[in-house]
Amino acid sequence: MTSIDLNADLGEGFGRWRLTDDEGLLSVVTSANVACGFHAGDPATMRRVCELAAARGVAVGAQVSYRDLAGFGRRAMDVPPAELAAEVAYQIGALEVFARAAGARVAYVKPHGALYNRVVHDEAQAAAVVEGVLLAGGALPVLGLPGSRVLELAGKAGLPVVTEAFADRAYTDEGTLVPRGRDGAVIADPEAVVERSVGLARSGTVVARSGARIEVRARSLCVHGDTPGAVDLARRIRERLEAAGVRVEAFA
Repeated sequence: MTSIDLNADLGEGFGRWRLTDDEGLLSVVTSANVACGFHAGDPATMRRVCELAAARGVAVGAQVSYRDLAGFGRRAMDVPPAELAAEVAYQIGALEVFARAAGARVAYVKPHGALYNRVVHDEAQAAAVVEGVLLAGGALPVLGLPGSRVLELAGKAGLPVVTEAFADRAYTDEGTLVPRGRDGAVIADPEAVVERSVGLARSGTVVARSGARIEVRARSLCVHGDTPGAVDLARRIRERLEAAGVRVEAFA
């Protein structure tokens, strides 16, 4: 039986402001990418999400990013590699405290936003992320885009690598994500997102923005928590996957 993980970005709030429906999404997904305070999140939020995830048996992942609260981690930044490595390790370590207190652990690492897209091609920034994961200790899996530099370097460093796909994002013919600022970068039709999810899980392919069908082999499928109606959409995706004979389970 084909299997796939469903992950979502959670804990994306700060203080009294909350963007994601963490409780709702944790009733559906199998892995939680928890914001570690640099693009969103704060200690109380991180603790709460870890406790909720642990209670539901959902894997806890550190979603690391550039230090960019104002821009939600989506602005391009040039951070010296040594500084970036330290900041990645810092974010993982902070989340680990709350994960362990909840009876869980940080099970993997996923870059966020601008950092996620940067490490697809940028060797120096990708190497810094890998160095940060190693600095944090343990052979944590790294979740990222198939064919990205960060996954290549993580594998060479002895870290497990996990490929990821996005059912609600448009792809280029090269298998990279169409930048959010361009028209059609985000798929708005819920039924189209559900159908793409099943196609990605069953055949490892998706239709790119050009209309070409491309290969995207992924072990995990991301459901964006900041999408309107995210919980209902995630539930529909999971139900359709299971109806299609796909087992939904965490990779870590």
